[in-house]
Amino acid sequence: MNATELNLGEQPLAAILQELGLKPHDLVAHSSAQLTHKMVSKACKGRRLTLRVRYKVLAALNAVTQSPYALSDLFNYE
Repeated sequence: MNATELNLGEQPLAAILQELGLKPHDLVAHSSAQLTHKMVSKACKGRRLTLRVRYKVLAALNAVTQSPYALSDLFNYE
């Protein structure tokens, strides 16, 4: 893989966090899984993540907001 395949640009997750006034720390603090600040940062910036990490981010966001977001709402890649 080259750099263009790994970096996919800012993801919808970043806009959702900004719109709700949330910080990456809010997701880390409300995560029941081992979610790190680095994982959330990479998710927002568009670094390609494993499916397991994407589900951790999704679960944390749903826990914080009490809203039923889906992976397709947070990431624009598969």
